[in-house]
Amino acid sequence: MSDLQAKFDAAVANSKKLTERPDNATLLKIYALYKQASTGDNADKKPGFGDMVGRAKWDAWNGFKGTSNQDAMQQYIDLIESLS
Repeated sequence: MSDLQAKFDAAVANSKKLTERPDNATLLKIYALYKQASTGDNADKKPGFGDMVGRAKWDAWNGFKGTSNQDAMQQYIDLIESLS
């Protein structure tokens, strides 16, 4: 587990150094996988219609409900590596 955590932490650092800004859908996936890996299932209240960004983030994170922290970490690592 600690090896996976180390790779995840490295991927988080690398995500801040990407040469190109990913498209919005990819950014939402990065956010959602990070939240699922670090926090677990989304238990937050869904934002209202006035908060379009918050709603998009909530929906993206909620889409990974039931994914284990380890699986989310690995998916995050794979995604960041594919963008690097």
